[in-house]
Amino acid sequence: MRTGNFSITDYLRTRGWRHISVGLFFVMMGLVVFGLFFATKKVEYVWRWYRVPRYFVYKDKIEIKAEIEGEVASIVSKGEEVEVTVRGADEEEVYPLPAESLRVDEGDFIYFGDVLGSYQKWKVGILVEGLWVTLKVSVIAVLLGIVIGLFTGLARISKNPALRWTAITYIELVRGSPLLVQIFIWYFVLGTMFNTLLAKQGLGQLSPLWYGVAALAVFAGAYVAEIVRAGIQSIHRGQMEAARSLGMTYPQSMRYIILPQAFRRILPPLAGQFISLIKDSSLLGIIAVRELTKATREVVTTSLQPFELWFICALLYLVLTFALSMFVQYLERRTAIGG
Repeated sequence: MRTGNFSITDYLRTRGWRHISVGLFFVMMGLVVFGLFFATKKVEYVWRWYRVPRYFVYKDKIEIKAEIEGEVASIVSKGEEVEVTVRGADEEEVYPLPAESLRVDEGDFIYFGDVLGSYQKWKVGILVEGLWVTLKVSVIAVLLGIVIGLFTGLARISKNPALRWTAITYIELVRGSPLLVQIFIWYFVLGTMFNTLLAKQGLGQLSPLWYGVAALAVFAGAYVAEIVRAGIQSIHRGQMEAARSLGMTYPQSMRYIILPQAFRRILPPLAGQFISLIKDSSLLGIIAVRELTKATREVVTTSLQPFELWFICALLYLVLTFALSMFVQYLERRTAIGG
């Protein structure tokens, strides 16, 4: 049976090829997983996935220690808790703690630092801490990179030679040197100078994290500037001429006519740049910033579980980059509808 130019046979054939392609994909994924499993068997590696959850969240034992020296004056029971009163020569302290963890009796003499009891508290693991630092660094660097890139991109196409040459110099210097070298310069050179000036003024010093953020933001800003410049120049010159003929100033023409159109065109390359920025944040471990990669490296060193932890590390980066990619696709759909 044929409907128009497309027959049921053609439909079934197309659907059959689709099923074959889907099946082929799952077969390839299965072969990859089997290959990894077979390789680990050859090196006699023992998988210990059950240890991984403790690096996300765990119960920590918090010890309650005496802060004064003296005698245990009283122990008052209050349900599942007790209040231990330690009376010193000139002062008195009361310590609430779980009854089951009590380690002292009434009348005992307590020295400073002696453990009176303990309790358990849920805490986030080192991988969650590293993931949070990576997320924080990436978000701040992305926002700063957008601001730097937007103004530099506009300066790049300016008719003012001072603005244009300054923008070109900045872009070429940053894009022409490795990010790792720039991180070293920001931390060991600029960071040392700036922290020394702050110390002479009696102010606190900045942590390595902020120098890492600055390095990433400046690095991303140079690439964003070129993306913005290309996006603006891709809009036909007649758009600007039409806006100026209607009485708009140059800034108004840019804000209301050129930039909204350019924004839709530069979204995909911007997404690629910011995804790269999230992955580039792994370099901050070299200046003692405990982001996700450094946290994973520390856990691998202590637990001797490289396979499980590096797979988890890769998966967490994938979650961050995939979420950003989905958000950019959402913005593309919204701007397309709005346009």
